[in-house]
Amino acid sequence: MKQGRILIVPCELGEANAFVKQHHRHHQPVPGHKFSLAAVLLEKVVGVAIVGRPVARRIDDGWTLEVNRVATDGTPNACSALYGAARRACFALGYRKLVTYTLASESGSSLRGAGWRLLGAATSRVGQGWSVKSRPRVDKHPLQAKLKWEAVK
Repeated sequence: MKQGRILIVPCELGEANAFVKQHHRHHQPVPGHKFSLAAVLLEKVVGVAIVGRPVARRIDDGWTLEVNRVATDGTPNACSALYGAARRACFALGYRKLVTYTLASESGSSLRGAGWRLLGAATSRVGQGWSVKSRPRVDKHPLQAKLKWEAVK
């Protein structure tokens, strides 16, 4: 087991996306972000969080951000440290709300540990495919129920 304290540091999107590509169980890298964070233990990146504008345009009000990706190498407490740091950074930048989504099959213990609140089942198209008759798409993410989480100032 690794000994030491997890440090949270700023991270470039390219570095965060490379980590996501290598370690995320079911999502690919993202095209953009507002900011990214890395969890570092003993001088090694053990996790990343990518925070950006909400994917759902109806909640993209200018005061809300979304944790679009969190990925770790399995280091204990890295997820909670990243979710907590993303929350603090978001509010320090003047945003009022931070949201994220998890698969319904995931426990959410890292989010609870970081002070987030479960809102319930995600509505709208979250967890569904993006393909419609007028605009066919190939979905590369899991098409299953998702839960919505929120951190408010």
